[in-house]
Amino acid sequence: MDATGARAQHHFLIGIPVADRPAHLRQCLESILQLCRLYGYGGQDEAGRYARIEVVVSEDSRESRHAAAHRALIEAYRAQGLRVVHFDLPEQYALLQSIPEPARRAVVRLLTDQPAERYYQKGQAANRNLCILKMRQCAPGTGRTLYYLVDSDQAFLVNRQTAEGEVAVPALNYFYSIDRIFRTTDIRVLSGKLVGDPPVSPAVMAANFLDDTLAFLERIAACEARAPCSFHGQATPLPGDAAYHDMAKLFGFAAQTPAFGYRCPLPEPHDHAACLDGFTDRLRAFFFGEHPTRRTGFRYAGDLNALTPARTIYPGNTVVDEAGLRYIIPFGHLRLRMSGPTAGRLIQAEIGARFATANLPMLHRRIAADDTRDEFRPGVIEGPDAAIDISNEFERQFFGDLMLFSVVAWLETRDLEALSDAEAVAATVARVESGLLALYAEKRDAVNARLEALDRWLDTAPAGLCGEPACDRFRRFRRDLAANFGAGSAAWRQIGDPAHRAMRRGQIVDALTHYRAERAAWDKLVRPA
Repeated sequence: MDATGARAQHHFLIGIPVADRPAHLRQCLESILQLCRLYGYGGQDEAGRYARIEVVVSEDSRESRHAAAHRALIEAYRAQGLRVVHFDLPEQYALLQSIPEPARRAVVRLLTDQPAERYYQKGQAANRNLCILKMRQCAPGTGRTLYYLVDSDQAFLVNRQTAEGEVAVPALNYFYSIDRIFRTTDIRVLSGKLVGDPPVSPAVMAANFLDDTLAFLERIAACEARAPCSFHGQATPLPGDAAYHDMAKLFGFAAQTPAFGYRCPLPEPHDHAACLDGFTDRLRAFFFGEHPTRRTGFRYAGDLNALTPARTIYPGNTVVDEAGLRYIIPFGHLRLRMSGPTAGRLIQAEIGARFATANLPMLHRRIAADDTRDEFRPGVIEGPDAAIDISNEFERQFFGDLMLFSVVAWLETRDLEALSDAEAVAATVARVESGLLALYAEKRDAVNARLEALDRWLDTAPAGLCGEPACDRFRRFRRDLAANFGAGSAAWRQIGDPAHRAMRRGQIVDALTHYRAERAAWDKLVRPA
């Protein structure tokens, strides 16, 4: 507590959009509760509730059993002192309909126009924007509220590397640091990063994961199958920023180590055969966003309140004050990936240094339970034969990248006001598309070349090392990679189809040219009274 006293502290409203993810929501709420217990930000009221922390869980589940599980979790955490509001689907629809029709029509692409009978899985952007409107209703009206948007698959934790492997710890006093930042600076938007699982799609991680896999297989093949595992605590470098991304150079990141070593997470003692079996047991999780060799680790870098200019919004780790509510993530109607980086560039162009980042990352876990079939991930489909199809996510990744780098290219020579020039925007999008197609094709060819190398390893795999379960998992993994990254895959048929690309380019141009008007309409909705 500083000299300004407790009354000067901000009230935090934490918004958690969630769709069919009870296990994830449990982990997220538990991390908030533990943070309150450990650091006691804002104290407790007479009823024993944490006074300056309130959570809004914004429902978007399709399955009624998942929505019921979310409600049960909310009741359980209320009983432990957390103030939690369940913003359910009927209330969301009623809130949307309460907006006067002309104003609602002006923001329909930000808030969805799905009918009442299908008012679920509306997409992260629409659900997040509806959550913001509910959070404003919950705000205490003191003018000292911070709005903290997080994703359900994240937790207020960071990861540490120890001799026993990675551990998650509540090492950061997020609320205190963020309160101090907003009290001592004039920023409007603060975005942290993520540690743990990458925040990107497997569509842009396959080549480097295969690099790491082949390096691991080459090394373990030289080991005695029954000898004690030697893949613990090795001096392999930890991945740096965007090391998980096949096209990190597009984002301005330097080239990293060609291959990162596998750090076996199994408890010791065990042998190399068990290590390989454990590795293959997580292969299918790659298609849900895990990267076994390139998880990002937390790095302490001094003052947690220190700010650096930001260019990317991490949708699940962003804090704004009331004036910052206007800076939303737009274009949700397109359902494209990379909406956070795209919005970040637009916000950066508008407010400059008042959009900042601090070293306050959250722990990102793509999978919270062993059964991935019980967790919703948009764009990933598991077939009855256990085949995994990410073609929808792959397509949304390519055109999300197209939108992002079109905005980057535009802002190199033009400003936001000029986005109304549809002809010039269309020319920029077409130019960027040409280069992006070539880069994606290069990465597709790289993936397929590495699959051939994997085939060669499997053909000669040491029998005592790679038993039937492990080799079978590798073959299924190889099948799914070929089905999703091969030249004839569903995603590549769409990306390679001139008519489909023209349709997507038209959508992107339309969204960008209407950005300023939609933002103006949104600003009216969230303008302080």
